[in-house]
Amino acid sequence: MQKRAFFWIIGLLSIAIFSQSCKFRKIERNQDWRVKYEAALQYYEEEDYYKASILFEQILPIVRGLPEGEEVQFYLAYCHYNQGMYLLASHHFQTFYEAYGRSDLVEEARYMYAYSLYADAPGENLDQTSSQEAIVAMQDFLNKYPNSEFSENAGDHIQELQERLERKGYANAYQYYKMKFYTAAVVAFKNFKIEYPDSELVEDADYHKIMAQYQYAQQSIISKQQERFALVKQYYEAFIDRYPDSDYIRTAEKAYENTLDKLAEFAKK
Repeated sequence: MQKRAFFWIIGLLSIAIFSQSCKFRKIERNQDWRVKYEAALQYYEEEDYYKASILFEQILPIVRGLPEGEEVQFYLAYCHYNQGMYLLASHHFQTFYEAYGRSDLVEEARYMYAYSLYADAPGENLDQTSSQEAIVAMQDFLNKYPNSEFSENAGDHIQELQERLERKGYANAYQYYKMKFYTAAVVAFKNFKIEYPDSELVEDADYHKIMAQYQYAQQSIISKQQERFALVKQYYEAFIDRYPDSDYIRTAEKAYENTLDKLAEFAKK
């Protein structure tokens, strides 16, 4: 009996799904854009964003210039956003505020354009082009609407994205160090400090710059070692002045002492 009831339920569900599918196909083929418009609004309210987006897309060219055009463009952007299609959503939100600059929804559309870019930004181990674009968009929004109800969120997102970029920048520099590309590592750690002078990772970058330069000097030919060990000494002394209580001092000091021994040998020669 339970097995028969199960198949009976499955059969009813299949019929319901088929009926809904036929209904949607019938609406799609309807030549009256108003029918599609009302149906799309209904699907949107039911959170069936896929079907709503299909219908909104179909009627969008028709309703441009009509009162319904503004609503269709706005809802279409949210349809894509709610389906996780963030780049496409950002495009439609941008299209909205460019086409309907006097709308009461422009502020929200500008924020959602920036937020869609933020939502599309990948984890810190991947390319951060989207993160940079999102930061620019969020900052533009804050410049235009400093007192917006979205401004606090926008500020938080900017900070989060900047921290993500910092971690990515540091990881790139450290990767050179791990791969023993010490010259590239020194340059990358220097550039990191220039680009993110207030980062919490600057101390780590300064320490690893010392160690990368030390390894580079050790591996250099004799005629280049004095010059390169002199830079280790310079980097260490700057580090100890800035971070006298650093957890890295003990390790860095060993490299420094070895460096002084090397420089003393060159001085004797």
